[in-house]
Amino acid sequence: MKLLNYKKDDEIRLGIKAERGVIDVKQAAADLSVDAPADMAGVMGQGTKALEKLAVIEEKATQFIQEDTLVFAPCVASPEKIICVGLNYDDHISETKMEKPQYPILFSKFNNALAAHRQKITLPKTAEKCDYEAELVVVMGKEASCVSKDEALSYVFGYTAGNDFSARDLQMRTGQWLLGKTCDGFAPIGPYLVTADGIDPNNLNIQCTLNGELRQSSITSNMIFDCADIISYASNYMTLKPGDLIFTGTPSGVIMGEPEGERHWLKPGDEVTVSIEKIGSLTNILK
Repeated sequence: MKLLNYKKDDEIRLGIKAERGVIDVKQAAADLSVDAPADMAGVMGQGTKALEKLAVIEEKATQFIQEDTLVFAPCVASPEKIICVGLNYDDHISETKMEKPQYPILFSKFNNALAAHRQKITLPKTAEKCDYEAELVVVMGKEASCVSKDEALSYVFGYTAGNDFSARDLQMRTGQWLLGKTCDGFAPIGPYLVTADGIDPNNLNIQCTLNGELRQSSITSNMIFDCADIISYASNYMTLKPGDLIFTGTPSGVIMGEPEGERHWLKPGDEVTVSIEKIGSLTNILK
């Protein structure tokens, strides 16, 4: 099932992407007398029971919104944690000339970095070398502490597309990457959150285009540490909560991987699209 958040008046509304358009869950639940959660947090809280109710709504709904009229919101509105994994594809390690990690390299972003599909993102005035990174994003569905790799994926609610925008000059200013990673709007996600039952996270094509030109193209099976590895590893050091986001790393093709004299960093007006098989395409324009 494909879920999404969108803005209606001053409210964030939960939607289901169906073949005929987007279903407003709150309105459809009232029309059909179905006691379904009205927001993404509620769906995660009820788990399978909520998805069963949403499936009834998807089957019986008669009113649909055209997607091109929507103002999207991040498909997870307020995660407790945004965890990111660095250097998780061999080809990306080669292009950046860094060492292959023995353990997942974890860093964080904060909620100020969250952005939505089609949201315009302002490049920071304090940076000159901004870059894109197409990534599969894990959305946790259950509290996870010290879980094994074998059971790790059972704690996942779903998956979405993300762009780990990075200001390279700020990222490399010190030994800590945080400054260049969590600028405002630097963690767009969406447009959809696809429930875990419909996704094999280890076999998804992932691409990024810049102004229509293909820049990144890979498959998630090329990850050094797969989603189960990352969840298990992180859960041994911090308790993962429902709604937590995990950006799982990017393949080669970033601007930083180009020869130094040929790097054309992101600029206002650029359009960046991250596309992941079975999930959808996340587009942002820079300003």
